[in-house]
Amino acid sequence: MSSDSSPAHAQTQHNDTIDPAGMKVIWLLLVAAFVAILNETTMAIAIPELNKALDIPPELGQWLTSAFMLTMAVVIPTTGFLLQRFTTRQIFLAAMILFSAGTLICLVSQGFLLLLIGRIVQAAGTGIMMPLLMTTMMNVVPAHSRGRMMGRVGLVISLAPAIGPTMSGIVLDSLGWRWLFGIILPIALIALALGAKWMTNLGESTHAPIDVISIVLSVFAFGGIVYGLSQFGGGHGGEAGGGSTSTLAWATIGGGVVFLALFVWRQLVLQKGDRALLDLRVFNSRNYVFSVIIMAVVALSMFGTFSLLPLYLQSVVGLGATQSGLVLLPGSMIMGLLGPVMGRIYDARGPKTLLVPGTIMIASSMFAYSTAGVGTPIWLLIIVQIVMSLGLAASFTPLFSASLGSLERHLYSHGSAALNTLQQVAGAAGTALLISIYSAALHSGQAEGKSVPEAGAPGGHAAFLLATVIAIVPIVLAFFIRKPEDQEEYPAEVVEPTEASPVE
Repeated sequence: MSSDSSPAHAQTQHNDTIDPAGMKVIWLLLVAAFVAILNETTMAIAIPELNKALDIPPELGQWLTSAFMLTMAVVIPTTGFLLQRFTTRQIFLAAMILFSAGTLICLVSQGFLLLLIGRIVQAAGTGIMMPLLMTTMMNVVPAHSRGRMMGRVGLVISLAPAIGPTMSGIVLDSLGWRWLFGIILPIALIALALGAKWMTNLGESTHAPIDVISIVLSVFAFGGIVYGLSQFGGGHGGEAGGGSTSTLAWATIGGGVVFLALFVWRQLVLQKGDRALLDLRVFNSRNYVFSVIIMAVVALSMFGTFSLLPLYLQSVVGLGATQSGLVLLPGSMIMGLLGPVMGRIYDARGPKTLLVPGTIMIASSMFAYSTAGVGTPIWLLIIVQIVMSLGLAASFTPLFSASLGSLERHLYSHGSAALNTLQQVAGAAGTALLISIYSAALHSGQAEGKSVPEAGAPGGHAAFLLATVIAIVPIVLAFFIRKPEDQEEYPAEVVEPTEASPVE
C-alpha cells in the first residue's frame, strides 16, 4: 500500500489501538450518519400526510422522495475526489451545515416548493456523510480490527431505519409533519457544534483541480438512471394511463446509461494522471468487485423489500400502519445491535463464516414473504423479518470490510464513493422493480373488479419471488470473498480499540 505521512495513519499503522483523536472523529461521524439516515427513513410514511397538508397530488408529493434520491445520486460519485481534495474537518462541517440548513428550510416551509428545496439541500449533506464515515474508518482503524468497527457502521444503517418509520408514525399522529424536522434539527445542530469543537483533520489533502466535465457527465449519468428508476418506484408505471410516464422513465434511464458510458471513458483517461473524479482502478481488485456486486444485489433486495413490505402488509395482509411498523421493528433492532458482534466474528473467522449463511437467510426470507397472505399470522411475519435482518447484519460488516480493505490506501475514498453510488442505484432499482410489479398487478386486478387484497396478492407474491431469485446471486458469490491479507496480520483478539481509547 502507498504510504501516508499523516499522524493518524502513523499511529494506527504501528499500534494495535486507535488513537483518541481518531476515535472521537469516528463517533462524531457515526452520530451524524445516524441522524442523516434517520431523517431519510422518516419521510417514507410522511409523504401521504404531506400530500394532504400541502394539498398536492401524489405524483407531485413523490418528488419529495425522488428529488432526495436524485441529489444523493449526483453528490455521492463526487465524494471520491472531495475526500482527497479537502480535509476531514472541512468536509464534515460542510456536510452538517448543508444538512442542518436543509432541515431548517423544511421546518419553516409554508408550501411545496420551499419544502422540496429543503429536501435537496438535506440530501447534499447526507450524500457526503456515509462515504466520509467509511473512508475515515479505513484510514484510522488498524486493518486487523476493521470488522469490529465496521460493525458499528452496520449498527447505524440498521438502527436508524428501524426507529425512523415508528417515530414518524407517532409524530405524525400526535404532533404533525413539521415536528419530523423539528426533532431532527436540534440533534443535527448539536452534532455540528461538537464537530466544530472536536473534529480534527485526518490524512492530507491534495490540490488536484476538479474536472467540471466529469461532474456534468456524472449528474446526467447517475441522476438520469436514478430519476428514471424512481418514476417506476413511485408506482406510476403500473397505473392505467401511465404509458407516457413509462416511456419517459425508460428514455431517461437510456440517456443516463449513455452518459454513464461517457463518464467511464472520461475517468479512464483522467486516472492515468491521477485526476479522475472517480478513480475506476478500484475495480482492478477482484475481491472488491465481488463484494460490490453482492452489496448491490443485497441493497436491491433490501430497499425493494422495505419499500414494498409496509404497503403489502397494509393492503394485502390487512395490518394497520402501526402494526406494519412493529413487524419491521424487532428485526431491525436486532440487526443493529448485532453489528459489533458480527464485526468480531469477521475479525476472528473471516467473511465466509458470515456471508454464506447471511445471504441464504436473506433469500429464504424473500421466499417466505412471497407466500404471505391474508391468513398469515403476525408472529410469523415478525420471525421472517428477524431472519432477514440477521442475514443483512451478517452480510454488511464483511462486505464493507473486505471490499475497501482490498484496495490500496490512496483509493479508499474512491472505493467508498463507488460502493455507495452503486448501492444507491441498486436501491432505487429494487424499489422500482418490486413496486412496479406489485402496482401493475394491483391496477389490473382492480380493473377487473377485484378488491385490493385480491388484486394485490398476486403482484406481491410475484415481486417477492423475483427478489428471491435475484438474492441467489450473492449466495454463489459469497464463496469467493476473501479476507484481505493485511487484515490477517494480527489475531483479532489482541485488538481492543474501544477499550483502549479513553474517549469511549
